[in-house]
Amino acid sequence: MELSNVKYEVKGTTAYVTVNRPKALNALNIDVIAELKRAFEAIESDDAVTGVILSGEGEKAFVAGADIAQMKEYSALEARAMATAAHSVMNSIEECTKPVIAAVNGFALGGGCELAMACDIRIASETARMGQPEVNLGIIPGFGGTQRLPRLVGKGMAKYLIMTAEMIDAAEAYRIGLVQKVTAPGELIAECEKVLATINKKGPFAIKLAKKAINNGMQADQSSALKNEIELFALTFATDEQEEGMAAFLEKRAAEF
Repeated sequence: MELSNVKYEVKGTTAYVTVNRPKALNALNIDVIAELKRAFEAIESDDAVTGVILSGEGEKAFVAGADIAQMKEYSALEARAMATAAHSVMNSIEECTKPVIAAVNGFALGGGCELAMACDIRIASETARMGQPEVNLGIIPGFGGTQRLPRLVGKGMAKYLIMTAEMIDAAEAYRIGLVQKVTAPGELIAECEKVLATINKKGPFAIKLAKKAINNGMQADQSSALKNEIELFALTFATDEQEEGMAAFLEKRAAEF
């Protein structure tokens, strides 16, 4: 797979996806969006891949935002087309059947913050800076920010961050629940790998269904979400994973999935 703006590499069972436009602080343009879509299509179809680490090239930026130089002259129809393409990528990441960890190095602003929020888990470098500054440009978040941010940090905090365009540091992002861990810059990828290694020791089908149950529930009322959980819970009892996991527990040994 030939990509110009995204690096894609599989090491062992982990896919590493890196936005690779460091001179533009890894800004998202239409080409990057298309290549991210191709990368996650490859991940979904590769049974050897069990997890993903998504990052940005260099230490300055995860993704500093959308490419404003490209977007400046867009018509409303062109803006709609770009947002639609971006939403398709974000949905692919969110719905990926493998766990996806965002390694947030440096700036994750606008589309970059939205890209990180589409991932399952966000681990940030101490140097990370996150925010949704779109109103400074006379626009609103268009790659999922108005919907994913309140689901992660609550409606009030999301409105505050989007309406003030405030940029927050890693410590504040952790405090409000936008990221799950903060590490030293040189330890960021290693920490992401450590978390994936922990997840990989669990039942892979159970991880897939847990992610599905959470994602489905966020789109439904609680009653429907709980019914969905019952069905997915029951489904796990038709698997070898459940037999091995419970047998290992009772035999006081590590499960072998």
